[in-house]
Amino acid sequence: MDKPVTRRALGARIETAACAHLMRAGLRAVTANANYRFGELDLVMLDGSGPDAMLVFIEVRYRRNSRFGGGAASIDAGKRHRIVRAAQAFLMAHPRLAHLACRFDVVEAEGEPDAPVLTWLRDAFRADDA
Repeated sequence: MDKPVTRRALGARIETAACAHLMRAGLRAVTANANYRFGELDLVMLDGSGPDAMLVFIEVRYRRNSRFGGGAASIDAGKRHRIVRAAQAFLMAHPRLAHLACRFDVVEAEGEPDAPVLTWLRDAFRADDA
């Protein structure tokens, strides 16, 4: 008999799929699940290289189906604020990356957890929107 999948394990599978998808698109992983007192960063990646490199903070949102709106629709102002504050804390903890331009992306995942359909929304929101 199969054990039920915990919410944490499900999230980890979806985030792994999202990270692999983004790496195939050319991004490079910096870290995952960076936790701070006021928020968590699902994925932190680099887009590009050299002086044009951009640090990307990625929120991964899973919905079994989009009947009630996609994952991005569930990121309200409070959640955006927590992500931005966590990104600021990350930059303070990693000063060698603090000079890079930053972007906030969302990866929406829906469908079966073992083969989710992923939609990458670049520049999904701005720090000053939070």
